[in-house]
Amino acid sequence: MASTTRRPSSASDRRAVLEKRILAVIDELLREGATYTELSVEHIARSAGISRSTFYLYFRDKVDVLLRLSGTLKRESHAIAASWRPTGPDGGLDALIRTYERILEHYRRYSTLLSAIHEVAAYDPAVREAWDAYQNQFIANAVGVIEDERDAGRTAADIDPAVAAKNVVRGGGQVIARQVAGDGGATDAAVARELALTYWYGVFRRPSPPRSAA
Repeated sequence: MASTTRRPSSASDRRAVLEKRILAVIDELLREGATYTELSVEHIARSAGISRSTFYLYFRDKVDVLLRLSGTLKRESHAIAASWRPTGPDGGLDALIRTYERILEHYRRYSTLLSAIHEVAAYDPAVREAWDAYQNQFIANAVGVIEDERDAGRTAADIDPAVAAKNVVRGGGQVIARQVAGDGGATDAAVARELALTYWYGVFRRPSPPRSAA
């Protein structure tokens, strides 16, 4: 008797293959000097070897493409950041430096996509909101880590975890974006080290305020 077990639908597999192909196409077109705003659906579809009708089977428009393609970049970079802790065998300053190096390396693999996201976020609310939500994931993770360190007495009791986390994530994000875009003026290793030192001594090993005289 034939098995009644059905294989999972291959729709998701086809989508993954198509997204990978389109990412490669967009990467090539952007490296050739085009901006994402200039690229039309017709151009993207033709370069990927598909019809416009096939394109629209999987994506609403080219902004939808950008949002979908950014998913892998976001998941992997957040996993890198969330894997670090201030204490423990894989924690500490040296591990924080390596974490920033890994994030920079990861963003460089997706440099054209990152550039397109920043370009479109300047005028498209959906992309801007998605990018803000992505940064908020980093902020929420940092808040939790800072609170744990404060409560354990390993950093200053007067620290404001929410404000500190926003400053570190948003400020560091701008530095990383400029570095990947080629505007950093230093090596990735040097940038990673300075970001880590700023985070480490500004947050996790920040001195407590002096006690007032009785």
